[in-house]
Amino acid sequence: MAARIAGAGATLRHGRGVVRYYVRGSQEAGGRFNVANLVKVLEAGLPVTELDDLRASLDVPVERLAPMLGISKATFHRRKGANSKLKPAVSDRVVRYARLLGKAAKVLGNPEDAKRWLNSPQFGLGGAAPLDYAKTEVGAREVENLLGRIEYGVYS
Repeated sequence: MAARIAGAGATLRHGRGVVRYYVRGSQEAGGRFNVANLVKVLEAGLPVTELDDLRASLDVPVERLAPMLGISKATFHRRKGANSKLKPAVSDRVVRYARLLGKAAKVLGNPEDAKRWLNSPQFGLGGAAPLDYAKTEVGAREVENLLGRIEYGVYS
């Protein structure tokens, strides 16, 4: 159950590196991967190490990240040391936030500007910060839509 990145010769074995791929890997990996295999990996659950990768990539404290992912801070810390897998729903949320950070970095030019933007209130989201708005899939889609409008100069 490994998602293979086409053209890169790298394999996301059992979900390791999924956050890294979404945050900065699409350019390095030719921009394609096998979605069907990624779905299987997400259904089985990402490795707990992906939580740390996401936290470090977003540069947010655990106290903020855990509720965004739908887990308690205690669960975050307890799972952190374990050699286990995340639940599929949590794995999906991890990918959701990694995908948003990657898209924001592409649109805004670099990861630092993307992190600042994701944490700042945005007029186009009714004054909500994109990370908070993206707690649901519908909210995440709206953040992606806003980034698309910014990318094409139709900021609202």
